[in-house]
Amino acid sequence: MNPFDETPPPDESHPASAETKPADGGPAAAEAPVGDATLQTVEPLAQIPAAVQRPPFPEDLQITWSWPHFIIFILFGFISLIVIQTGLAAHYAPSKHLGSKELEEYLLSNPKFTIGSMVIWYAVLFFFLYVTLSILRGHPFWKILGWRKIQARPGELPRNPVVYFLAGCGLSLAVAIASSRMKTPENVPMEELFKHRETALLFMAMAVLMAPLVEETLFRGYLYPLLARSFGVAPGIVLTGMAFGAMHGAQLGWTWSLVGILMVVGIVFTFVRARTGSVLASYLMHLGYNSLISFFAIVGTHGFTKLPGQ
Repeated sequence: MNPFDETPPPDESHPASAETKPADGGPAAAEAPVGDATLQTVEPLAQIPAAVQRPPFPEDLQITWSWPHFIIFILFGFISLIVIQTGLAAHYAPSKHLGSKELEEYLLSNPKFTIGSMVIWYAVLFFFLYVTLSILRGHPFWKILGWRKIQARPGELPRNPVVYFLAGCGLSLAVAIASSRMKTPENVPMEELFKHRETALLFMAMAVLMAPLVEETLFRGYLYPLLARSFGVAPGIVLTGMAFGAMHGAQLGWTWSLVGILMVVGIVFTFVRARTGSVLASYLMHLGYNSLISFFAIVGTHGFTKLPGQ
């Protein structure tokens, strides 16, 4: 039983046919005859407890997990990533001994390790959430994680899904313009990955087909409701966006100007999710954002056959 859907049972000590007595012990309320029926006084709406009039949280913030579950999830994710990458590195590492730098370069050039480890890790994280939230607790997996119809109010945000995809494309253009005016360090880990054509192409495919689905489910579907319930909607939006940007920090070599931009992007995604009550809206924005980035990256490098500076 969902505790947020629970409503108090009716008070059987005051049947509908009984006379209503005033609280001060005065005479019973007067009856107004209407044929054979009588009209009796009704308890004012203002006296109904607030908990009965409205649920404590809106529908999109009614969740079944709490901070202990989140901590276990983080530990599980960290340990599983180490196990997956260690296992694949041992499997795909060459038989001859290589230095740490040479081994890293070799593994980056192997898409079975670079992309395969991320795909397996995403699947393991989803499996954990499916078991702990759906199987053990009996809730629909996608719905409990915020995947529902866009519920924007008239006059606020639109309900047309195409608008959110196009908005994500526009946000991507704005970020590209802002990033082009920043001085970024050389040898950013992401750029090292793009030096290997097959790995880069598969990474772009994953960025469009898988990353928006997984990241929106984890950040806007799982993390945001927990933060919003604990600290409020506005702090929840900001904190979720900051966590989203920080998650990409290693890929960007912790270049804080780029990480800061991604934090702003994450805040925008979370704001849209909060105002529409649906992860679908932020997913479509994320999809448009990543799609345009991937398109320009592939076109600008001729399918990663000609990188900038080469």
